Amino acid sequence: MSSTAAASGFVVLLLSVHVVQGANDWGVTYTSTEICASKGSTVEIPCTYKYPSKQKTLYTTVTNQFWFTKFNGYVHVDLRTDPQYLGRVEYSDDKKDCTLTITDVRESDSAEYKFRFITNLDDGRYTGSPGVTLWVTDPGLQVKVRESPNRGWIECHIICHRPDHPSYIWYKNGQKIPAATSSYYYYPDYFNDADSYSCAVAGHEDSPSPSVCVVGQSCNRVTYTHRSICAFKGSSVDISCTYSSYGYYVDSKFWFSPERSRQWLNPSQPKDLTGDSQYEGRVQVITESGRSTLRITDLTESDSAQYRFKFRTGSFEWTSSLPGTTLIVTALKVQVTRIKVHQSYTEAELKCHSSCGPAGRSSWFKNGEEITGVQMSSYKGFFYPGDIIFCALKGQTYVSPSVYAPKPPSVSVSHAGKIMEGSSVTLTCSSDANPAASYTWYKENVNLKAVREEAQLVFRSIQSSDSGEYSCAAENELGRRTSKNIFIKVTYAPKLPSVSVSPSGEIEEGSSVTLSCSSDANPAAKYTWYKMNQTLTPGDTYHFISITLEDSGIYHCKSENEHGQITSNPVHIDVQYAPKLPSVSVSPSGEIMEGSSVNLTCSSDANPAANYTWYKENEDSPKASGEIFTITDFRAEHSGNYICEAQNGRGRRNSILHLTVSAGLVKSAAAGTITAVFLAIMFLSALLFIRRKTASKQSTERPDNTAQLNGPSAPAPDELYYASIRFSKNQEDPLYSNIGEAQPNRHKNEEEEEEEQEGAVEYTLVNFKRASPGLRLQDAAEDSAALYSTVTKKPRI
Repeated sequence: MSSTAAASGFVVLLLSVHVVQGANDWGVTYTSTEICASKGSTVEIPCTYKYPSKQKTLYTTVTNQFWFTKFNGYVHVDLRTDPQYLGRVEYSDDKKDCTLTITDVRESDSAEYKFRFITNLDDGRYTGSPGVTLWVTDPGLQVKVRESPNRGWIECHIICHRPDHPSYIWYKNGQKIPAATSSYYYYPDYFNDADSYSCAVAGHEDSPSPSVCVVGQSCNRVTYTHRSICAFKGSSVDISCTYSSYGYYVDSKFWFSPERSRQWLNPSQPKDLTGDSQYEGRVQVITESGRSTLRITDLTESDSAQYRFKFRTGSFEWTSSLPGTTLIVTALKVQVTRIKVHQSYTEAELKCHSSCGPAGRSSWFKNGEEITGVQMSSYKGFFYPGDIIFCALKGQTYVSPSVYAPKPPSVSVSHAGKIMEGSSVTLTCSSDANPAASYTWYKENVNLKAVREEAQLVFRSIQSSDSGEYSCAAENELGRRTSKNIFIKVTYAPKLPSVSVSPSGEIEEGSSVTLSCSSDANPAAKYTWYKMNQTLTPGDTYHFISITLEDSGIYHCKSENEHGQITSNPVHIDVQYAPKLPSVSVSPSGEIMEGSSVNLTCSSDANPAANYTWYKENEDSPKASGEIFTITDFRAEHSGNYICEAQNGRGRRNSILHLTVSAGLVKSAAAGTITAVFLAIMFLSALLFIRRKTASKQSTERPDNTAQLNGPSAPAPDELYYASIRFSKNQEDPLYSNIGEAQPNRHKNEEEEEEEQEGAVEYTLVNFKRASPGLRLQDAAEDSAALYSTVTKKPRI
């Protein structure tokens, strides 16, 4: 930094070593013990310090810290209160960093500087001693002329000695001399009276020595009064220089700025500022004998630049590459450092300064009124939301911009109208605040830490999960304010629907079942149900009041809204039910010889599939399991009622098969519950009764069975009749067989005819009734269908 109207000189560190002053946990560390600087420059004295974090049970805090060079009696004089340094010193704000900055240094600033800090402990005072010695010279570099009998030479003399061996740069009439890098420059013959010389240390070309005439004092040269000038925005500034030409009249002279070279018609031909549109009406050149002053009024920050002077004679033109005067235009600013945040106010320290350094004596204003008793460049106080503070230089009209806590922030959305999933959306939080606010974003009052205090919350491809309420908080060193909530509603096509079945688990025939379809969608989806590819009814539920086995199948639902549609995965509805009335049969059908193999078959419609068990009436243990019961050698003792029981987890049902052994063949018939069959059997009984009257008186004794009709002797074999039985699923009335006349057997001998007469067939009536749960053997005859068979014995020879 540079001070107002001060030359920026050359700074040299004499001893660049770390020097620690202190013992144990107390100490001050200086980076350098000696510093040499040119007049008008800015000097930084680096420094750090340390102290124990606590002593016994008391934690250590620093109550005061300052730099000093002298005493007032026994009291150390803080540089900030010393009139000699007023407005030119600044302390570091960082914790345990005690770096001192002095701007626009003067020769009177040469002294030993020490840092001192005071803590809350009884013996907690410490001074870093010895301190840092500063020498200020004018200028930092000098060109000294040396002469010898044979030739002349000049020396670039550094007033503050450097410990290393620098490289040098030499200038002649402002132009760089190639290959001249030594601190001495020799001329082969003699120096020209018209030439001027200057030098600089390599790497510090912005701080050259003043140009000197080797012979006499009227050589060609330009010397600027100030290397740099710092001025406030809106003020006026004078930039001046002295110039001389060797024995010639100056034809033209003007000021220009190298930074404006882009506006020049010829880059090698600078343009006079008085003809530059940027400075129109604001530039004035004041010329005196050997002196020129450029005055710029109503300064703007864009006027910050380097300014050079150029003159031309009849035989010479000064086109120096040496730096001119650098102008820095700055506004007065208030720097805010927060100390502590309270519930309704903030404690902070304010500093009135500019890019040129501290402002010196300042006036402070809060809410338009001057704060009395405060004239320093810094001010500590309590600040509430709504307070507006600014500072001004004492006795001047230039004021700083106001500082204040953030105003209530607002949130704007970049996307107008509906927000579709996958689109790019930006939320912007804005708040009027000085210093500028930092921002924190919240969703449903949860801090979105990934945003990192940015004013914009960007969704590159917004998702449905991003829907919700958002808010932001704006915060600076003087306070914090939070915005109102804004709701982000993301619209999107339905997601894959899910289908649920209630109640869950196995589905029993006759129960109430509900299918439900749900899908995440915005706006809400509409639903349609399908069984296979057949459309059912719309709605998110499909209800079966009393489900049947015909309702078994594959179901799915479709979810749709204005943004798209999607179909669910299929769900299989498997209706379980108790076995239906079993169907029983005998194989082989027709005539079965005694001793033959007989298969009894039972089948029933059931879900899950039924298990089958065969029983013989009046016997406790089952005869067989499975759909087929095989009797390999059928005998008379095998006659009787056989019961087939079909059973699953939902229930059981029974059917009866009746087998009868006669003297001749095995015949079988099934009885049902239809009225027509009942009438047929009655007709058969009457017919048998008539035929028995006319038949032979020798009759074969029949087995006594309460389920069988008693009648006359069986007819002769050629007059044998068979029953034909049909079962009806819908009728529970008794069934009777319809009887047709059988063809007579013409090839049997008389012995066979007698045996056949002994094995005459008889049929009986079977009633069907619904079975009650738990019935199996004796009750089965009343609950189930019955199938009857007659077995004819083989003739014995």
